[in-house]
Amino acid sequence: MRKLSIWIFILFYTTRAIAQKTDADKWVDSVFHTLNNDQKIAQLMVVRLSGLTNGSVVFYDKEVEEAINKYNVGGICLFQGGPAKQAMLINHFQSIAKTPVMICIDGETGLGMRMLDSVVNLPRQMMLGAVQDPSIVYKFGTVVADQCKRAGIQVNYAPVVDVNNNPENPVINDRSFGEDKYRVANYGIQYMKALQDNGIMACAKHFPGHGDVAVDSHLDLPIIMKSREQLDSLELYPFRQIFNAGVGSVMVAHLSVPAIDSTPNKPTSISANAVTSLLRNEMNFQGLTFTDALEMKGVAKYYPDGLASVESLIAGNDMLCLPGDVKNTLDKVKQAIKKKRLKWADIDMHVKKVLYAKYNYGLAKLRLVVIENIANDLNKDASATWKLVAENALTLLRNEDSAIFPLAVVKRKVAYIAIGATEDNYMANRIRNDFKAHVYFFENPQSVEKADALAQLVKNRYDVVIIGVHSYSRFPRNNFGISDASLKLIKQLQQENRSITFAFGNPYAIKNFSDGKVIVACYDDNDYIQTAALDLLEGKIDPKGKLPVTVSEEFKYGAGITQNLNLMSVAPSQVGMSDSIRTQIDSIVQEGLNAQAFPGAVVLVAKNDKIIYEKAFGKYAFQDSTPVDVNTVYDLASVTKICATTLSVMKLYEEGKLNIDKRLVDYLPSARGTNKENILIRNLLLHQAGLKAFIPFYKETLDKKELPTTTYYSQVRTDEFPTRVAESLYVRKDFQDTVYKRMLQSEVGPTGRYLYSDNDFIFLGKIVEAITGESLNNYVKKTFYEPLGLSHTGFLPRTFLPLDSIAQTENESTFRKQLLRGDVHDPGSAIMGGVAGHAGLFSDVHDMAVIAQLLLNGGTIYGKQIFKKETIDYFTSYQSNISRRGLGFDKPEKDNATLKEPYPCLSASPQTFGHTGFTGIGWWVDPKYNLTYIFLSNRVNATVQNYNKLSSMSIRGRIQEALYKAMR
Repeated sequence: MRKLSIWIFILFYTTRAIAQKTDADKWVDSVFHTLNNDQKIAQLMVVRLSGLTNGSVVFYDKEVEEAINKYNVGGICLFQGGPAKQAMLINHFQSIAKTPVMICIDGETGLGMRMLDSVVNLPRQMMLGAVQDPSIVYKFGTVVADQCKRAGIQVNYAPVVDVNNNPENPVINDRSFGEDKYRVANYGIQYMKALQDNGIMACAKHFPGHGDVAVDSHLDLPIIMKSREQLDSLELYPFRQIFNAGVGSVMVAHLSVPAIDSTPNKPTSISANAVTSLLRNEMNFQGLTFTDALEMKGVAKYYPDGLASVESLIAGNDMLCLPGDVKNTLDKVKQAIKKKRLKWADIDMHVKKVLYAKYNYGLAKLRLVVIENIANDLNKDASATWKLVAENALTLLRNEDSAIFPLAVVKRKVAYIAIGATEDNYMANRIRNDFKAHVYFFENPQSVEKADALAQLVKNRYDVVIIGVHSYSRFPRNNFGISDASLKLIKQLQQENRSITFAFGNPYAIKNFSDGKVIVACYDDNDYIQTAALDLLEGKIDPKGKLPVTVSEEFKYGAGITQNLNLMSVAPSQVGMSDSIRTQIDSIVQEGLNAQAFPGAVVLVAKNDKIIYEKAFGKYAFQDSTPVDVNTVYDLASVTKICATTLSVMKLYEEGKLNIDKRLVDYLPSARGTNKENILIRNLLLHQAGLKAFIPFYKETLDKKELPTTTYYSQVRTDEFPTRVAESLYVRKDFQDTVYKRMLQSEVGPTGRYLYSDNDFIFLGKIVEAITGESLNNYVKKTFYEPLGLSHTGFLPRTFLPLDSIAQTENESTFRKQLLRGDVHDPGSAIMGGVAGHAGLFSDVHDMAVIAQLLLNGGTIYGKQIFKKETIDYFTSYQSNISRRGLGFDKPEKDNATLKEPYPCLSASPQTFGHTGFTGIGWWVDPKYNLTYIFLSNRVNATVQNYNKLSSMSIRGRIQEALYKAMR
């Protein structure tokens, strides 16, 4: 297989030579032919520029200069040292190099990870893993990319895509996005795309997965005793995903994995089974491969003195990271070639790959780094980045004392106990100023007796004791460096006082003090984090983060209270309702679960701006036993009409950009000359335009066996078939035009007759896009969801949410013939690419409650005005003489009191507005009672005989009616 790969590579480049050469080909060929044999081998080496000796930075600039002049080495890796000196040396090396030098850095957390003397370190990946909005990871990666470009760097050894499923991991740990493979893959891809979109090569590491080890590969060779099936299902998953997404390079770890290579003490970094057979041939990765540092004991212990470099190339790697002595490595490689363990063809192939990478990442032209003001430039985005990440990552793990959290600035006696601190930090200063608090410090080396004395001193003396756990180790050895005396003090303070505990560091440490009534995971310890923690304490921001790892039996992956603190949970009796309503809702939902009307559901009720009920039931799907939680995301189906399209229409109407009494042709010129040109926008909103209820566009794309035909679909995404419809199903790019043509050609009935129609809202979505010049997806995201902080709401959820956060909608049998998860259920919307005016929106229950609260508040929330109250009142009132409809919104039947089956329930006031969704959704707001009721489920996941039980059992309506009866 190795020989075959080489000949395929040679044939590829031979074929390219026959064709017209590109600029890249010409540059690579011209450089390649200037290299002698020693220089070819040296092109595959990345040498160290600096290091630490006895805590001081030592530069090896003379050694690097010699390696460039004498051997023409291919790359330099930056480590410790200030950016100005680094930039000066980079400029010097590039000016003397015969072949441009690839500048690399291990910059997972930005350049501050290495340039510690003057560049601010950015958040670690585990903190990013707590963030629920993947776009923040992309923004973070963009900042890192800008830093790299400013410093003259082409390759960043990031992201880490190891799944940290071992809390005792001494080397990865908080460098990972967490323990969930889907999140690790998704966030790794976001980071990678941000780097590469901005001209910096990303490097996925540490292949094949360094997360489940208890040995540091810097010190020895870790062994992973897992079967190949286990590796495929977990460790290898993020690598497969990021390879498919186009990462430029990968770093191969020093790991002993017998399931991949059973040779004793043979690290994966020098294993042909790992690099060629698995990585290249099986996983089809054709980018650059870097070894992990060859000076690490994980490989050097068993393959010293240049042997590791030889074995790395034999295994199939492209670049040797920190190979040690350059001349010795050259000699050993040439000896291997002489002994026919390596071929010059292998070396040539690797060299050309390296040269193409250099060309693609800007090294064909000499660009010197501007040294002036470089430190300030590298730090310019640090504060904003920390603020963004901190405010979205802080995780409220428990809040059993809502009377003190958030803590209003009132006359309370407050103490702040700073564990691990020796002097005032930002947290201590601000608590002292804001709360007139007494501040106490307790250092880890202090005795148990001093801990007991401090506990007794504050006992019963203060109304609130705030505990800050500071300055503890990132890694788990010796309880993260937190002393027994400190742990005893924390537990005493938690047990004997009304307390709030902030953990400023690795969240795994919380297992040691997890009994507090209020606990916040903060992930790191600096002024930026402490600022966010104080803002959270004072209720100025809401908790948004979730644990990216399991800390304890109680605090597992995904734990975190993310409710809007302005929508605090209270007992029903506090808002004038009977507390028994909670058990009544439980009973009704359980009845539906017992009847298998739906596999799982989430219900939220808010009254007077307070949540009185929020609970998850059942499991993700009948095919998946994963328990539903309150953050589970569902396909909202037709609720898209109100929470995306109608909101957009309202906004454009309010801004004077859309007149609902104008015609369709006034906004969609393509309707001119059709039977739809004179349809009024108002009638589209009222479902009185005479349009068909729906058009089964997908049927003409099926063959005689009712399977998707290759005429219209491809199993892989290509330029001709770019639009995802479902897993391994991509529709032809011109078919969306066909769909629109079919809509324009369809029959039109008489206007003024009510017929609920998807087509009405497909046209409305097109109008929004025509007016704004943006896709409906982008418009609603930037206009509504982002300003409202709705991180779980949007179209195309697979692009911004971990797959495991989305419930499976249906095992569809009519069109796509597969279990749908994260792909829109509605077939028309699916063919349109998952973004349409009538369907395609996904969300969780809390985000839906925020939108409801916005409308109940008259268009203002979080101090932001999105709508005018009169706009909301207009669109949500009855607007038709022949139906119950408002403008876009559904409403109660006007004669509910006389109906056998009132809709949505008997007692809903005439002010009520909302919608139901085909997949099992209910979204209703009653301004008269300041009441929000949201029901999310995937009832279409039920068996055929139970398909309509949610409606026939009136689960949604019975709950809603019970709410009114519970009011006093």
